[in-house]
Amino acid sequence: MQQRIPTLKLAAYAGGLLGLTLLTVLVVRSDFAAMWATIRTAGWSLLWLPPYRLLYFILYAIGWRLLLRPYDPNRRAGLGYLFWVTTVREGIDRLLPVASVGGGFAGVRLVGWRGIGTAPAAATVATEVLLTMAVLYVFTATGLFLLSDLGAPDQTSRQVFIALLLGLPVPVVTALLLRNAAVFSRLEAFIRPMVGETALSSGAAALDRELRACLSRGWSLAFAGVLQLIAFASASFEVWYALRLFGHPVDMRAAVMLESMTQAMRHVAFVVPAGLGVQEAGFVLFGHALGISGELALAVSMAKRMREVLCGVPALVSWQLREAARLRFPLRSQS
Repeated sequence: MQQRIPTLKLAAYAGGLLGLTLLTVLVVRSDFAAMWATIRTAGWSLLWLPPYRLLYFILYAIGWRLLLRPYDPNRRAGLGYLFWVTTVREGIDRLLPVASVGGGFAGVRLVGWRGIGTAPAAATVATEVLLTMAVLYVFTATGLFLLSDLGAPDQTSRQVFIALLLGLPVPVVTALLLRNAAVFSRLEAFIRPMVGETALSSGAAALDRELRACLSRGWSLAFAGVLQLIAFASASFEVWYALRLFGHPVDMRAAVMLESMTQAMRHVAFVVPAGLGVQEAGFVLFGHALGISGELALAVSMAKRMREVLCGVPALVSWQLREAARLRFPLRSQS
């Protein structure tokens, strides 16, 4: 395990460098002054985007609460607490160089503060991530249909369709492996000869057991998945609203298409921290199919970046304050 951590960090740094290079190329090739002027036309009205994002957080928190319910019947991790943890998770994934996976680890730790075991908490987070993969696939398929319906070039639609088709086995195979293959127990058995018998043995078996239990709760999975899909779709309003403020109104079909295609690119390039450059490239590429200029597409991306910062920084600060309080007053923090 100690040999893998530097590799993950190296991948994140390399992804960040590639993303920064891509972003630089996009900005250099566009009219930065025109992009900034476009953002300034919206003025303070863009500040409505952060409070609107609360809808996304609450939908995810409700779905997570549903997955945690069998392990937390007394609601020690209530909806309000999970709402806060959800904001912290997104803040980590969106703003820190963790290749979009650090938020999940933090979520397990923060839920553990409320007395929920590591294996159940990790199982619900892994299940939630798997649901996000499946929901994103559905959302992307919807965006592909809208892309064709909006008159995009056949070549663009065909390329996206091929990528979507090739990606179909990923959520399906992942779900089957987690459901039936005792993945973590097998990994632990593989590394045991190198590290010897450790606490990982029982922990891996417990995680596999809780994952099977989570993935067998069909109605809970379906409801949480629907909430995630609504959350993804609700984010399309940000695109619609920003373009309206920038003097280039589009209908909701176009906004859903742009959001779905861009989110798909960000998740595929998850190793790039914060989707740096990837999000911008998505808006430019698919915005072009709608007659949206590169400067306008970059302005929309910058508006969403602004929202990420205004939502993420307070969440990260509050998290660090809570961590500091636990170090200073450990007994009080556990009560």
